[in-house]
Amino acid sequence: MQIIAITNIKGGVGKTTTAVNLAYLAASAGSKTLLWDLDPQGAATWTLQGVPNADASAKRLVRGTQELPELIAPTAYEDLDLLPSDFSYRKFDLHLNERKRPTQQLLKMSRALRDRYAFLFLDCPPGVSLLSENVLRAADAVIVPMLPAPLSVRMLAQLREFVAREGWADFALLPFFSMVDRRRSLHVEVIATTRARFPMTLSTEIPYWSEIERMSARRQPLPAYAPRSRAARIYRALWAELLGRFGAADATATGLCDTAPARAVPVGPEDFANNRALAEAAGGSLESSS
Repeated sequence: MQIIAITNIKGGVGKTTTAVNLAYLAASAGSKTLLWDLDPQGAATWTLQGVPNADASAKRLVRGTQELPELIAPTAYEDLDLLPSDFSYRKFDLHLNERKRPTQQLLKMSRALRDRYAFLFLDCPPGVSLLSENVLRAADAVIVPMLPAPLSVRMLAQLREFVAREGWADFALLPFFSMVDRRRSLHVEVIATTRARFPMTLSTEIPYWSEIERMSARRQPLPAYAPRSRAARIYRALWAELLGRFGAADATATGLCDTAPARAVPVGPEDFANNRALAEAAGGSLESSS
């Protein structure tokens, strides 16, 4: 099971939209996929029309008296399951802090899922917390949507410095730009300077389009209800590029170094086999956002 976290210190950058669409694309290619909504606000649960489980408890999960498989709910989409959000998740940090090895508890909880799923997506709440440290320790890839603005770039620099300082070199750190409007000179400037500074930044950009914003109103993954739309094609390109970068993570010091693969490459792990069609469909070229 590959664990893919979508996270950012800031809110409102497109984390949930990204998590839902990528999880759907993984499942639609035939990979058994689970999306865990870790945000107590429950945006991913809402978007997938999920219902919070009345028996869920962050305290019991951390203590091990409740197992994640007990809380799994199906969605309307084949091969895509959901771990719904729960309001008790707002106290995750308090319960984690009570345990030995508090930064490894999320990884420990996820072990019960290993034989069931090819992918586990984590839709993470904003902020810096003990839960976010758990996410970094558990994930195989950390996807960071960020706005084309100086403060977002500063956040990325801080995140990379923190990870390097902790010596966590066993996951791929993969940022990309979200809500891009290339008619704005600041967006163009920030994107160019950031790519020069952080070459591991994904090439695919998610534009600031109303059709993407409407997804939360439709409460469905965008590729599910508008599979031929421009926006759906861009998310497919993002997923294809992610698979390629993730597969080559070992060769690039897990995304923490200043080099990155020039193009997406076939992925080695067997779990990715069913998703190669996405990379082929993308044709190696990325959708323009201008």
